[in-house]
Amino acid sequence: MSKHPSDLRDTETWVFDLDNTLYHVSVNLFDQIDRRMCNYVADFLDIPSAEAYKVQKSFFREHGTTLRGMMNCHDMDPGPYLDYVHEIDFSPIKIDEILAKALAALPGRKIVFTNAATKYAGRVLEHLGIAHHMDGVFDIADAGYIPKPDPVAYAQIVDKYDIDPAGAVMVEDIVRNLMPAAELGMKTVWVQTGLPWAHSEVDKVQPDFTTDNLSAWLSDVAGH
Repeated sequence: MSKHPSDLRDTETWVFDLDNTLYHVSVNLFDQIDRRMCNYVADFLDIPSAEAYKVQKSFFREHGTTLRGMMNCHDMDPGPYLDYVHEIDFSPIKIDEILAKALAALPGRKIVFTNAATKYAGRVLEHLGIAHHMDGVFDIADAGYIPKPDPVAYAQIVDKYDIDPAGAVMVEDIVRNLMPAAELGMKTVWVQTGLPWAHSEVDKVQPDFTTDNLSAWLSDVAGH
């Protein structure tokens, strides 16, 4: 298998994760979301914040997302939760002209595959200045609230967008989320952030490509 980025120029479908992938980890949106998740869990379960934080992180490890754990274990309605945790300050995100030019130059569809909600994804994409380059957003509701890395969610996005995995590339910051894509036959790109939880199970994964700067890497793919 070739390891040269330029060989990806004819990719039929690009599948992009959203957070800490399409924008750089230094933007740190998740710190805001993380606090709001903890607050929501604490209020919903009527427990102290310190205990809610432990519940939140254990659900992330065991269920893929805090949301899925709360739904499975506490029958929580996902709608109000998603609205609350994603009501954040988006101003740290700046327009990424390098990324926008690279996306414009690359043929093939570009689809966002996120464990977040479409409304939130739309706001992130608008702040980056790349919303018009995306052909779709497949969010947690589209997946029936089954989060990555559950293979069911990958099968659903492939079915909805009629993706040929052999002609697709998946780009992700959480390395374990690349495993189901690779098993389907997609090429994989790991955006390294240095965050410990994004490296979980790294010993089980062999991405085709790695980068710590997606904008620059995609520019190389596009030949800019």
